[in-house]
Parts: sequence; C-alpha cells; structure tokens
Amino acid sequence: MLTPVTTTITPNEMRAPSRTITSPASRRAVWHRRARRSLAAALIISGLAGLAWAARAPLLRGASDLWIGSDPLKPADVAVVLGGGLDVRPFAAAELYHKGLVKKVLVSQVTDGRAVAIGAQPGHTEVNRQVLLKLGVPADAIETFGSSNKNTKEEALALLEWTQRHTARAMIIPVGSFEARRVRWTFRHEFAGQPVRIEISTFDSPQYARANWWKDDLGIVLFQNEILKFIYYRLKY
Repeated sequence: MLTPVTTTITPNEMRAPSRTITSPASRRAVWHRRARRSLAAALIISGLAGLAWAARAPLLRGASDLWIGSDPLKPADVAVVLGGGLDVRPFAAAELYHKGLVKKVLVSQVTDGRAVAIGAQPGHTEVNRQVLLKLGVPADAIETFGSSNKNTKEEALALLEWTQRHTARAMIIPVGSFEARRVRWTFRHEFAGQPVRIEISTFDSPQYARANWWKDDLGIVLFQNEILKFIYYRLKY
C-alpha cells in the first residue's frame, strides 16, 4: 500500500517576496531620469532666483516708499531737532530756517553720558547747537526743550509741555528717512487733541540714499532696526 507524501509550506515561505533582478542598463536609465529631473528643478529655481535678483531694486525701493512718509511742508513756528542723527537733523533744521519756513529752532536737551559729564567730549545737545550756529542760524533763534530726554517718547512729552508755555501752533520735525514713521506716530499720539500741527520732514542720510539704501550695510541695519522700534513703540505706548 502506497503512503501519500504531504508537502508543508510554512507561512514565511508563503510571504517571501519575489526578487526582481535589475540589469545594469535599467539602473543607468533610472539614474539618468533622476538626473534630468534634478537638473530641471535646479534650472527652474535658478531662473526664479535670477528674476528676483533682477527685480530687487524696484521691489526694495517700493518697500521703502511704502514705509517712508514725508508730510507736505508749510510755514511753521519752529523746527525741532531731536537727539541723535547729528549728520541729518541739525542740517535739515538749518535749511528749513534759511528757507523761511520756520522762525526758531528747538533742540532736544538729551541725557549725556559720563564722558560728557567730565568734560571729555561735548554732548549731543551742544553739538547740535554748534552745527546750527556754524550753518548760520542766529543764537537767539535757537532754544532747548526738555531735560535729560532719553528717547523719542520723552521728547514728545517735553515738546508738548513746551508748547503749553509758548504760542507755537505748528512744528516741523526733520528726521532721517526710515525713522519718520515712528516719529510721526509718537508725536501725533502724544499731541492728540492739541491745537498743534506736527509735520514730519524726511531727509536722506549722507551715509546712504533712499533710492538705493539696500546697497549700504548701514541702510539695511537702520531699516531693520526702525521696523522693530516702530513695533515696540506701538505695543508699549
């Protein structure tokens, strides 16, 4: 009597995948397809980057134009020289005076450091005054306001207090291009409801020009800093 033979297939043998043998030619074809796709992607990215680089000038100039704003100037009582910006603010104020747009120049009395306190160097207030005198503004047309002003907020409050003791009803504040937005917001915020017209006049810095500010490291740094400072002032004040 014949005994039947039974063959048992284990689960592992049932699940074992079939192996596909790839020839060298097939592997080369796959590599070439991947290489072509990568090259095409690189060319597209390079093209887009090239377009962005070629268009950077109008884009960056447009960004600064949206940020910067200068008020149309009308005759006013005084020009206000804030602390800092020694290469721009006193020169612009002197120009406004000689054009007959203002009769007086107010200079912010700012906080001085220890070197100024011991007489090692002049403070910003005195330097601003000396620049104005050198540019032909008479001494009797120059006056200070405030006491130890530390920032734009304190200068706005000090100027508000000054106007309450004098008859000035229109002021021009000359500043550099990038800080104009923050200065305008700060002074109009503090002078809200007051019968005083505040005009912000913007002037280019000798270190960089508004038309190509991104070509100078200082212009890039100042633009970035002013954006952050404006956000800080809006959140804090």
